[in-house]
Amino acid sequence: MDKKNCWEVKQCGREIGGPKAAEFGVCPAAGEQRADGIHEGKNGGRCCWVIAGTLCKGANAQGSYIEKFCSDCHTCEFYSIVKKEEEPKFKVGLIIMKEMKSKG
Repeated sequence: MDKKNCWEVKQCGREIGGPKAAEFGVCPAAGEQRADGIHEGKNGGRCCWVIAGTLCKGANAQGSYIEKFCSDCHTCEFYSIVKKEEEPKFKVGLIIMKEMKSKG
């Protein structure tokens, strides 16, 4: 199975080296190295819902994990894809955050 990162599915172009990164900036999910490997993603690309300030809705940075998840992430198509692909090993937000914290 070809597991994709959020920027590959959403085609936002905000990943490192992406077509819109120079103009609009790199999304925090694409640069979050502490999340590298979670759900077999590159940086925070397969756990973007726990990364604060992601740029899912364009130029405006979204808020914290709780703010994002409660308003948008739990209904996001990409979140649903990852959850389905990773079951029964899907990691909930607090587990991911704990892993990231232990990395530094």
